[in-house]
Amino acid sequence: MRGGQSFAEALDSHLAEWSQRTGIAVEVWALPRSDVPPTIAGSVMAVVEEALLNVERHSRAGTVSIAVTVGASGLRLTVSDDGGGFAVPHERRGIARMRARMAEVGGTLSVNSVQGEGTTVSAAVPRRPR
Repeated sequence: MRGGQSFAEALDSHLAEWSQRTGIAVEVWALPRSDVPPTIAGSVMAVVEEALLNVERHSRAGTVSIAVTVGASGLRLTVSDDGGGFAVPHERRGIARMRARMAEVGGTLSVNSVQGEGTTVSAAVPRRPR
């Protein structure tokens, strides 16, 4: 993360900058209280950036909601928008990139989208035993 920032600080800063640049409101529901290992943080940040790029380019959303939690089972990320949604019959490049970033850290990614109702990108990285 930039200049010694924690993952939560870096993510919060990125979201504020993105919202100001795009004019799309961002609601942050949860950010991790503990720091996230750098490898996982990099992959999660890449997923957030790709999801936001898709919102900016395609969704016509007015609001994006973000939640990142870290618990006993691992890290969970949810990025939801209130945009136009899309049919998810095939893998798009952006989705494939997000899925690949999660696979690099042993995580999973799912996309749920309904035309006219928005899109939710969910990612999970399980906690590894020590």
